Amino acid sequence: MKIELCAASVDALHIVKELAIDRIELCQNLEQGGTTPSFGLIELALSKELEVHVLIRPRAGGFVYSEEEIKVMLNDIEVCRTRGVKGVVIGALNTNSQIDTNTVLRMKEAAKEMQVTFHRAFDDSFNWRNSMEFLIDSGINRILTAGLSSSVDLGIPTLTEMMHYANKRIEIMVGGGVNLGNINRIVSEVQPDAIHFSGTSKVLLDEQSNFSESILQIDRSKVEKLIQSIRGR
Repeated sequence: MKIELCAASVDALHIVKELAIDRIELCQNLEQGGTTPSFGLIELALSKELEVHVLIRPRAGGFVYSEEEIKVMLNDIEVCRTRGVKGVVIGALNTNSQIDTNTVLRMKEAAKEMQVTFHRAFDDSFNWRNSMEFLIDSGINRILTAGLSSSVDLGIPTLTEMMHYANKRIEIMVGGGVNLGNINRIVSEVQPDAIHFSGTSKVLLDEQSNFSESILQIDRSKVEKLIQSIRGR
């Protein structure tokens, strides 16, 4: 069972390296669900010889994109590919809450040899079986999902069904509210191919500054305990 950390900071990259976590989804702005990271953060992650999968998401909110937004995402994918990134994390829907098949195929083509993960836009899609079949046929490597729910706590029954339906044809990675309270149930009941989490706590950053902000900051203790639960140590 692979472990993927949603890494959005320099500190997170240090922790990933020290704890030998399998791979990262590199992003920024966790407070908005994650957006595409800066070029500088991508370069730093690559310099640490991590398995880097970059989130391709130009803004917060839903996953119906304009043509200009799609072009931004395609350019970001191209930059990742030329820099040697292992994979990209994508997703796009149409106004009928179905996967935007044309856009996903364009992204898959731009990714070329890189691995491709379809992110939690899957949980907003209509008819998950049809969505999964399209992604399998398109050569997408894995799906990140909370079982069509806002949190894995509610999605565990559907996640278990998804694992059986996928039948090793595509990787199922559980993510979205993974924490110390539900990790053992996820491991034992769902038995996913991979588990994705951020291991963060909400903190007030630079309280004395005029620009102080509440952010989701990586919590090493949480990360270590989650890893221990998954790996059984």
